Amino acid sequence: MGFSAADFAAIWLTLRLAGVTTVLLLIIGTPIARWLANTRSWWKAPVSAVVAMPLVLPPTVLGFYLLLAMGPHGPIGQLTQSLGLGTLPFTFWGLVVGSVIYSMPFVVQPIQNAIESVGARPLEVAATLRAGPWDRFWTVVVPLARPGFITAAILGFAHTVGEFGLVLMIGGNIPEVTRVVSVQIYDHVEALEYLEAHWLAGSMVLFSFLTLLALYILNPTWRGQR
Repeated sequence: MGFSAADFAAIWLTLRLAGVTTVLLLIIGTPIARWLANTRSWWKAPVSAVVAMPLVLPPTVLGFYLLLAMGPHGPIGQLTQSLGLGTLPFTFWGLVVGSVIYSMPFVVQPIQNAIESVGARPLEVAATLRAGPWDRFWTVVVPLARPGFITAAILGFAHTVGEFGLVLMIGGNIPEVTRVVSVQIYDHVEALEYLEAHWLAGSMVLFSFLTLLALYILNPTWRGQR
């Protein structure tokens, strides 16, 4: 007994969702992390709190409000409809939007910590060599903060793979569209298909172990930062 066609479809959808979400999070989260690492504005605390809210909010609460916002009467839903894109709930891209928001702290915080650990001295030295702000970021900050970027990418990907409540609220349970691995396991358990659930659940346990192992190998300082 192994994975069924439906299981493989859920696995592929989950990997696709996690991959797209991780790329978008690195693009969106890097400037946010850079600003949080460098700013002295009083806005830092409120912005940090907003970024970290998914750590404490129940996924169903976040999913509920995103469902309202992206629905036909919500601000995001009205915008997407005016652009001819329809509404996002119960679509793959609706899952992407929710996943980006839900996994944001797992990407922003490691990058922010890594940038802060670089310190001001290397940037001052680069400035004396007439390196501009953009050059200093790409040639000094990014290489020195690389472990933080690696940690952010791994955690963002892994956290997206493990989502359940949020994706169920926003995407429902549509085969090959929004049915990810966690929802597929839930379906197996509801149908009393425990052997099938074991195959998927066991693969998730193995995936979690390999994720943590990769963090410890690629970024040995990660354990001490937790």
